Amino acid sequence: MTEISHLEIGENLRLAYRHRQGCGPTLVFLPGYMSDMEGGKATALDAWAESQGRAMLRFDYSGCGISDGEFEAQTLAGWRADVLAMIDEVVEGPVVLVGSSMGGWLMLLAALARPDRVKGLIGIAPAPDFTSWGFTQDQKLQILQHGRLEEPSPYGDRPYVTTRAFWESGETMRLLHTDMGIECPVRLLHGQADADVPWQWSIEIMRLLRSADVQATFVKDGDHRLSRDSDIALLIATVNALLEAL
Repeated sequence: MTEISHLEIGENLRLAYRHRQGCGPTLVFLPGYMSDMEGGKATALDAWAESQGRAMLRFDYSGCGISDGEFEAQTLAGWRADVLAMIDEVVEGPVVLVGSSMGGWLMLLAALARPDRVKGLIGIAPAPDFTSWGFTQDQKLQILQHGRLEEPSPYGDRPYVTTRAFWESGETMRLLHTDMGIECPVRLLHGQADADVPWQWSIEIMRLLRSADVQATFVKDGDHRLSRDSDIALLIATVNALLEAL
C-alpha cells in the first residue's frame, strides 16, 4: 500500500492522498458522497493498478476520511476545487478520472475545467445534478428552512446529512440542462436495480456529452454501489480496455 501524503490547500487545511507511481495516464479515483479513498472500489482498482505497473491517485475530499476540515462545512464547489488541486499539483501528465456516484458529477466538472489533462472518464452510477432530482420538494424545503437534512444511511451507521451550503452549491453547478463540451472517451457503468441513482440518468449523460466515443454498460441486478466481485471485475475490465485504447 502506498504511503499517505498530504497536500496543503489552505491555512491549516490539508488533503490526504495515496499516489502510486507508474505508467500513465494516471488513474484518479473520485469517491461518492460521504465516502473516502479506502472504499472497496478504490482499493480494488489501486491493487489492480499496482499489479499492472499503472499510476494511480486516490484521495479524500476536504472534511472526508482523514483529510482536514468539517464535513458539514463542505460544498460541491469546494470538492471540485480539491479535485483540480490534485490534478494540478500532485499528478503530472494526462489523467483518467474514475468517478463513483457524486464522484461522477465531479469527474464531469473536472473534465470541463481541465480538457487538456483529462483523457478519459469512467463513471460508476454517476449522479450529476442530484441536488435537483435526488430530493423531494419537502426535503428541499427542510434543507432551505432548517439548514440541513438528516436521513438514515443504508451504507453505514452515520446518518446521511445534506447541508444548505452543499445543496445550494450543487444547484449552481448543474450540468444536465445543456450539451456538455467533453470530447474525451467516456465509459458509464450503472446497475438497473440502483435505488439511489436511476440508471436512466446514464442514458441522459450519454445523450448530452459532445464526445462520440461514449459507451454505457448496464448491470440488470446491480445496485447503486456496484461493489460485488463481478462488479469490480467489470470495472477493472472497463478501465483496462479504455487505457489500452488511449
